[in-house]
Amino acid sequence: MGEKKKNKLHMPHVLTLIFLLIVIVAILTWILPSGEFERTLMDTSAGERSVAVAGTYHSVDKVLEDGTSLRQGIGQVLMAPGKGIQQMIEVLAFVFIIGGVFQIMAKTNALNMGIQKIVKKLGAKEILIIPILMLLFGLGGSTFGMSDELVPFYLLIMPIMFTMGYDSMTTFMTVCLAATVGYAASTVNPFCVLIAQGIAGIQGNPQLVFRMIQWVIMMGVIITFVTWRALIIKKSPEKSITYQEDIHKKKEITAKVDFNQDMTIRQKSVLAVFVIGMVVVVVVVGLVKFGWYMNELSMCFMGMGLLMGIFGGLNEKEISDEFITGVKDISFAAMVIGFCSGIMVIAQDGMIIDTILNTLSNLVADSSNAVFAVVLYIVESLLTLLVPSSSGLAALSMPIIAPLCDLHGVNPEAAVTALQYGNQLTNLMSPVAGTTVAGLAICRISFAQWWKTIWKVFLILTVLAIIFCTISAAL
Repeated sequence: MGEKKKNKLHMPHVLTLIFLLIVIVAILTWILPSGEFERTLMDTSAGERSVAVAGTYHSVDKVLEDGTSLRQGIGQVLMAPGKGIQQMIEVLAFVFIIGGVFQIMAKTNALNMGIQKIVKKLGAKEILIIPILMLLFGLGGSTFGMSDELVPFYLLIMPIMFTMGYDSMTTFMTVCLAATVGYAASTVNPFCVLIAQGIAGIQGNPQLVFRMIQWVIMMGVIITFVTWRALIIKKSPEKSITYQEDIHKKKEITAKVDFNQDMTIRQKSVLAVFVIGMVVVVVVVGLVKFGWYMNELSMCFMGMGLLMGIFGGLNEKEISDEFITGVKDISFAAMVIGFCSGIMVIAQDGMIIDTILNTLSNLVADSSNAVFAVVLYIVESLLTLLVPSSSGLAALSMPIIAPLCDLHGVNPEAAVTALQYGNQLTNLMSPVAGTTVAGLAICRISFAQWWKTIWKVFLILTVLAIIFCTISAAL
């Protein structure tokens, strides 16, 4: 007689979660009234943007004059993932290209040979690679809004972490946690702080020093946690929540690696192309000087992939085959990003985003000064579930939230601070945040594993964020 299978509660697949949210938002389009704010073009520090005009919210009939119904039905729900993918096509093209490019580099074995040199060079101080990398990712998030660009770094850093005795969760936290918290504690991030300040009519960056202090404190908390946890995992690998899964991941990554070999000239050339391409072309020239985004970054990675294949001694067929293999490996992460965008498609087509914003704004207007900053944080966190993009959330909420600060006699910088923390800390835990779910997908970590690992630190970060919002309001 066979053993009866026990029915255990389990976390649904991430695509299941996203599709359920699409359904829920579609149901809301039948329940909530549709409406919109009037919008106008405004020149901000980050360029001209369309922003909502406070006090202009008005309801809209569920059936438009042309007969279009704003109530989203089964057809719209089933179309939402496809439309979401179409809306994110620029990002998805970037994801597919870097997946192919990194597979080409992996075929040359240059990265793994370079890992050996890094580990040997660090010696007993190898743990320092974690705080060093986290500081770099944190600076990227705080200054130029490093977010969608994180995808290739998971592929780059995971072999390094495995080689040094750490787990895949360490990889994810080193990359995503550092960049996201750095983004939350933004100093001059044009996609968050500068856009929000421009829309709010704030001249310059009056709380820049305070923002720098916030960044140091927030980064100090997460670097301490990740480094401490990494040391525990290195000493007792079985304590890792991803221990069983990592056994298979390590075999895939290191199956063809012989760390006793010496690097060839071809492998050194491949690494040289990668370093020069990433540091000089992508970061220094592209992101910092010219503010490149997906298309230009895709151009850089495609060029790097071709050069690495040629310098690595691959023929044209091998380069093509490896590129296709890389695209297949990264396809799940790409689909997750596209499905997440489908939620916004339903909310936009049902015209309920402004209705939710108007209702929440009215609730904020009735709150006292003592709890105003906390309410702002909660409101921005809730809105982030509908609008994960920091720039989109700024354009949507700041024209309403910033004037409320003036009515309450509160520094409007509090609205900016609440936006940056409410948006990014929510995205850190949200199953609809494309950057987070893509990183988890690449590292093959479930949301249940991630939440169980990070929830205590998340609470600490949330408390600190609320404290910073309160201080920002009082300055």
